[in-house]
Amino acid sequence: MSDRMEELQRRHAAAEAGGGEERRARQHAEGKLSARERIDLLLDEGTFEEMDKLVRHHCRDFGMDEQMIDGDGFITGYGLIHGRPAYVFAQDFTVFGGSLSEANAKKIVKIMDLALKTGAPVIGLNDSGGARIQEGVLSLGGYADIFLRNTLASGVIPQISAIMGPCAGGAVYSPALTDFVFMVDKTSYMFVTGPDVIKTVTHEDVTKEALGGATTHNATSGVAHFQSHDDAECLRTIRELMGYLPQNNRDAAPAGDTDDPADREDASLDTLIPSASNQPYDIKDVIRRVADHEEFLEVHEHWARNIVVGFVRMEGRSVGVVANQPAFLAGCLDIDSSTKGARFVRFCDAFNIPILTFEDVPGFLPGTAQEFGGIIRHGAKLLYAYAEATVPKITVITRKAYGGAYCVMGSKHLRTDVNLAWPTAEIAVMGAEGAVNIVYRRELAGAANPESVRQEKIEEFRERFASPFVAAENGFVDDVIEPRQTRPRVIRALRMLATKVDTMPKKKHGNIPL
Repeated sequence: MSDRMEELQRRHAAAEAGGGEERRARQHAEGKLSARERIDLLLDEGTFEEMDKLVRHHCRDFGMDEQMIDGDGFITGYGLIHGRPAYVFAQDFTVFGGSLSEANAKKIVKIMDLALKTGAPVIGLNDSGGARIQEGVLSLGGYADIFLRNTLASGVIPQISAIMGPCAGGAVYSPALTDFVFMVDKTSYMFVTGPDVIKTVTHEDVTKEALGGATTHNATSGVAHFQSHDDAECLRTIRELMGYLPQNNRDAAPAGDTDDPADREDASLDTLIPSASNQPYDIKDVIRRVADHEEFLEVHEHWARNIVVGFVRMEGRSVGVVANQPAFLAGCLDIDSSTKGARFVRFCDAFNIPILTFEDVPGFLPGTAQEFGGIIRHGAKLLYAYAEATVPKITVITRKAYGGAYCVMGSKHLRTDVNLAWPTAEIAVMGAEGAVNIVYRRELAGAANPESVRQEKIEEFRERFASPFVAAENGFVDDVIEPRQTRPRVIRALRMLATKVDTMPKKKHGNIPL
């Protein structure tokens, strides 16, 4: 018995040592935490229960039979975040470069299967050189097994990926299938093919950072949703995000106590909209002033900045926010913003999180680049997402709601439950200036003072056709409210909608225009 106890202790110690002190020191020198340090920061203190700690690989080629390390470079298990269960796996770069083997792929598959059975989130901390070359197709098969679980778990449990080192080749597709991707500046990167292959094939010179670094994927490609300065900030932000998410698709959105009064009005909202309709303002000011304690966790902050998405709490309850951003591209919808908005709306709908929309949109961005890039197809994604969503939906029109973009952004016609408008709202086929130029073209051409007539017609058009009261008279908005009343009105609507039940026609699944 004593021999077995000694063997047990030795193996546990070997697993915890990983690749050894020297390689951990190298991780620290590069500004990276070790895999176990990351798990300790992610989970509530003392709650981690490790599984498959003693697993070893089964490869006997290329001298691998002489390199056996317990755990095989992956740490898997479960613990608590804010007192709620979560499953986690972390790749240990100090062991075989964190490469995926058949054995450690099975470790990941095991906890993903458990997560689906128990209805708890899965968080992957990625830091890997990719598939273990010595194992050939066995390691590739391990990736495919994980991809399948990512797909089966999609919309059932939240899936979070943190890229905290290299993630290249086929390895990138598991994070891409998850709900949120975090990256760390200067120490993480993702790409399908690396700089050397690109130089050989296309003769392009590009660094790893420029090709697939955190800034590239947060601001240019939109692959990543959050960017952090270091590992510790990344893990803190994951914990913050988890506070807004339910455990699974059967749970309601998280709710907690708050001392921010539900009837709080903010008089500054009454003067927030500029007097000139072509002047920008920051929609985030509106979002924060309406939210509990002015707290807003923005998602995809650096990509497609003409639309803003993220999470707030209203009366303690998690709510997803989608808002046009007049401070960037005048809030026009384009290819990237349509995709960004659609993805976020579908996530909220999958996980029972109400959707609050702030609308100030002059239309879809014109231009050949947009048309050739498929703005029709991409814009239809956002339309589809709003129409498909059955969670409580509330839309507040702050200023412009023009043309097809009016329809897309949570209009009453897409089964939105409560639609409100500020007095500054302009709801029309197009802006008054453009409409007057078309409708009154002949009259303007024959006028002695065309500019004076034009201004008169613009004001007349605004009052007769673009006024929020016209939309209210037709029931397309439920009320026109003072801006300062936005928070209490939205909260009362959320209370009313707490028991909402809506359905879709029976089908296997729809065919969203991908």
